[in-house]
Formats: sequence, C-alpha cells, structure tokens
Amino acid sequence: MRRPDLAPWTKDWHELYRKEEKLLRPIFSNELLEIHHIGSTSVPQIGFAKPIIDILIVVKNINRVGDYNEQMISMGYIPRGEQGIIGRRYFPKGGEHRTHHVHIYEVGNLNIEYHLNFKQYLSNHPEEAKAYGELKLHLAEQSPDNVHLYQAGKEAFCNEIMKKAMIGFSEKNRR
Repeated sequence: MRRPDLAPWTKDWHELYRKEEKLLRPIFSNELLEIHHIGSTSVPQIGFAKPIIDILIVVKNINRVGDYNEQMISMGYIPRGEQGIIGRRYFPKGGEHRTHHVHIYEVGNLNIEYHLNFKQYLSNHPEEAKAYGELKLHLAEQSPDNVHLYQAGKEAFCNEIMKKAMIGFSEKNRR
C-alpha cells in the first residue's frame, strides 16, 4: 500500500511540472486546449505535499484520449481510464513511488473549474492554505502506512474549501 509521505514545499516542483509539460504538449497537440499544474505541489502556501506533480490537461474530445495511450506508456504513464471519476482520463507515473498524476478532462467539464478554483482559492488565502498543510501533516503522522485513510481525512476540509472557491467563482462570473 502507498504511504502518504509528505515533503516541505520546494520550487523544484514547479520545474518538474514545466519539464513534464514540455513532454506532454506534443503528445496531445491535436486535442490539447490547456495544461495546468494543480494540486498541493502547485501552491507554495500549503507548505507540504506528497511529492507528486498533478497535471490537468483540457482536451477538445475526451473520447480521443485513448489514441495517445501508447505514447503515454512510452513515457512511463499507466492508462487507468476514468479511475472512478466520470469524464476523466487518469494516468499515474512511477508505480508505487509515483512522481506524476495526469488528469485529463474535456473542455466544459465542471471538474476543471473545481481543480483550478481550489488552487486559486488556496493561493489567495494563505491562512487556509497553511491550515490545509498542517492538516496534511497531522493525517500523515496519524496514518503513515495508509494513503487511503490520509485522503479520507482531507475530504471534509477540501469540500469546504471547494464550496468557498466555487462561491467566489460564481460571484466573479456574475460581475
């Protein structure tokens, strides 16, 4: 079972994202609309994260993503299909010692806004980002051998942040 090993935030994570982005862009060039660094490694204010770079790719047509599976496999990614989230294509890299997660959605999928708003909210609210980092540390200490318990422990906090982030998004779009 994977462990929730956390590391202090480092600017190296941004560089690792940029390096991977350069490799991924040509693969999905015909379908690619946007690519983003998401997750805790993209928000310095959180302070701690599992050292796994989460990447969000927005494509024109989600049904064409499977056409690129062989190229993703050649880069070390494992195609996992939706992996429990309808409308997503998920590719982890690194096996038991994961280094990257690629999440692909078709333009217009609400999960795109969730990910981007969550990141923006925490970037703009450093106190809440820090509290999230502290929660992550506490949960990792509490469940050092079970990433699933760690993830379940974050769920309520993340849901609350997501509500705030989406309210802010709705208010911004009404203006």
